[in-house]
Amino acid sequence: MVSVLELREKLSRMWPHLNERARRLVAASEAASLGYGGVTLVSEACGLSRVTITKGIRELEESPLPEHRIRGPGGGRQRLEAHDPGLVALLESLVEPLTSGDPESPLRWTCKSTRTLAGELVYRQHPVSHATVAQYLRGLGYSLQGNRKTEEQGEDHPDRDAQFRHINRAVRRAMAAGSPVISVDTKKKELVGNFANKGRQWRRPGTAAPVMDHDFPAPSVPRAFPYGVYDLARNRGFVNVGTDHDTATFAVASIRGWWRAEGRRLYPAARELLVTADGGGSNGYRLRLWKVELQRLADQTALAIHVCHFPPGTSKWNKVEHRLFSFISSNWRGEPLRDYETVVRLIANTRTAKGLTVKCRLDRRKYPRGQEISDEELATVNITPLRFHGEWNYIIRPRA
Repeated sequence: MVSVLELREKLSRMWPHLNERARRLVAASEAASLGYGGVTLVSEACGLSRVTITKGIRELEESPLPEHRIRGPGGGRQRLEAHDPGLVALLESLVEPLTSGDPESPLRWTCKSTRTLAGELVYRQHPVSHATVAQYLRGLGYSLQGNRKTEEQGEDHPDRDAQFRHINRAVRRAMAAGSPVISVDTKKKELVGNFANKGRQWRRPGTAAPVMDHDFPAPSVPRAFPYGVYDLARNRGFVNVGTDHDTATFAVASIRGWWRAEGRRLYPAARELLVTADGGGSNGYRLRLWKVELQRLADQTALAIHVCHFPPGTSKWNKVEHRLFSFISSNWRGEPLRDYETVVRLIANTRTAKGLTVKCRLDRRKYPRGQEISDEELATVNITPLRFHGEWNYIIRPRA
């Protein structure tokens, strides 16, 4: 019978030229030819385990695999989520409250390190390495990013993170109860005309769309004011494209348009509506007109409207930014917004692989600026500030 040294010398010459499958089959063939004790002998000579060689012997007796395959279907190490199906969902839930996003980019990033996330997952009985966490984050659309000009002026509020957690809890409670939860904001205003639009498209050489060589338009050039309403539970967007001014009346009119077009059909039993909004702009927490218009909406819909504002300097954390606006910007990149119909069409055609759909309408009504709200009129608003930062978190109930 051949010795281990002789067999090792024989196999060592061909071993570097073989892939995993070929090594397994060669070792199995040698073991089968040696008969009793051959598996142990070949295992000592080549280093493959007895289990691998035994599997190779069975494989020799079966139909050959396709040329491009090394293992049979289902072979090899299973992915971690196959053994732990709740891992990815838990990871995203850990990241979600502290997720950031640039409205001009479809990418996301997280404020927590992969080692911190891995530690939290291990603590919750989901053993995983920080390297695997990084792989899953990339698969969920996150990426490592450098500095980007998205930070607003001013220092962070000391209760910023606490407000994030408050919003996250409020959203979870409302969604668990089946109540609608919407994220709202105005996208940056867009010039309407033959102006350059950021981004590039796939085109044949020399067929780039000709546009004006400058974008310093006169005040008479029309503008579009897209106000977005994003339904967190259903991954649906509604955009009201205004043509006049971005005021609080326009903001609430956009929410009213969403409710009439989609909200009351999707949530026929709803008695409450949760709105997450920025701290400034046309839906800012300091605006009296915003609260007066929300009161009118509450009276018209018989909904108790819960409002949670993001703290100052954190507008890019709003879900509507990186779940709706970023995909709209990606969809119309490099496409001149020549008229309002083009704006509406491109917004309405926005789709994502995760099922985002968008409904869009054009709003040509006038929304004059400078509307003053007196103390008496503000006092008629049926508002209940919450105990935690009542200026950011409050409920406006119907008066009737």
